[in-house]
Amino acid sequence: MNSNVENLPPQVLRLVYKEVSALAADPPEGIKIYPSEEDITELHTAIEGPEGTPYAGGVFRMRLVLGKDFPAAPPRGYFLTKIFHPNVGHKGEICVNVLKRDWKAELGLRHVLLTIKCLLIHPNPESALNEEAGRLLLEDYKEYASRAHLLTEIHAMGGTSGALQEPADGPQPKKHAGDPNKRVAGAGLPTNGVATNNLSNSSSSGTSSSNTNIVAKKKTDKKRALRRL
Repeated sequence: MNSNVENLPPQVLRLVYKEVSALAADPPEGIKIYPSEEDITELHTAIEGPEGTPYAGGVFRMRLVLGKDFPAAPPRGYFLTKIFHPNVGHKGEICVNVLKRDWKAELGLRHVLLTIKCLLIHPNPESALNEEAGRLLLEDYKEYASRAHLLTEIHAMGGTSGALQEPADGPQPKKHAGDPNKRVAGAGLPTNGVATNNLSNSSSSGTSSSNTNIVAKKKTDKKRALRRL
């Protein structure tokens, strides 16, 4: 969608920038703001699923788009995270009165965000964009809640909601770094104590044999010396 920055008067852009900066510094509870420095007319947000609803535990990414007639005309809202909700269409478009006939220029973006969050608590089946969700909400709430929670688990929880995990810092260990047997074998050393004892015994035997040879040599030398006398 094209930016409307060039279509909005400078005084409106200043007001939008001021309000978005205030929202980023002090966002409503359960809502995160991701302003864009390149396009102030498109505001990305993330809304936490309210407790006690089928959306609890999920994080739903959403986008507000300010048209060229803003603030005389309301912004348009879209869920970027797939959600099963009567007032959210299959393409993510949001149907709520504050974005239509109840809009007033003085309401501001904070009011819009809070209204959309309240929509997760109190859906309105009478203005449903998702007719199946609206019908289930009226006729079989248990099935509606089950469907809504299932899609929340699939699309709005963990890595599927768009959050990225940072890679672990530092070098990774080699495959055999933690295996003491493979380290020893790789170094060409014995992997148990038996061979070590054999080496020790062999060394002792060699030392004893050497001492015996020295004693015998001394005795032979003494005999030769006596014969010369």
